[in-house]
Amino acid sequence: MAKVTVATDWLDTCSGCHMAILDIDERIVELLKYVQFTSTPITDFKHPPKEGVDVGILTGAVSNTHQLEVAEEMRERAKILIALGDCAVFGGICTMRNFFDKDEVLRTAYVETPSTDEWGAVPTSPELAKLFDRVMALDEAVKVDLHIPGCPPPADAIWYALTELLAGRIPVLKGENLTYE
Repeated sequence: MAKVTVATDWLDTCSGCHMAILDIDERIVELLKYVQFTSTPITDFKHPPKEGVDVGILTGAVSNTHQLEVAEEMRERAKILIALGDCAVFGGICTMRNFFDKDEVLRTAYVETPSTDEWGAVPTSPELAKLFDRVMALDEAVKVDLHIPGCPPPADAIWYALTELLAGRIPVLKGENLTYE
């Protein structure tokens, strides 16, 4: 029997949700009997394979053009897309930037901080992603099939969702698996 293929990536996030995946602990060994991780932020493979994956997992909000490209690519290549964590589900703490003008945020970060370089200018290289006027939850950018909230979500909720998908069922999160902490 072929393994279920899973790709993960992070957008505007702290990486806590990916650590929560690792918090599955020894159950991850059991999971690896049925799942093949094709790409993750912590491996050399950064993009989901062109032939696609069964499950895509994205953490974090969408704040810039690069993150939107990552989200669109994952959506295009994943049969099921999971928004994992409060930043992906709601925009999370990243949306605090939405209370400020984008140019003001960039000026504060690059010009007015004590650690600013000697030129005190906002970088403008065409190679850099462009910041959006507002931060978006993942489902404001692409279609999401499953939302798993939490900051980070409990490892048990992630385990439950993945094992339900392996069993061919769409997970219904409730009780201890549905948290907003």
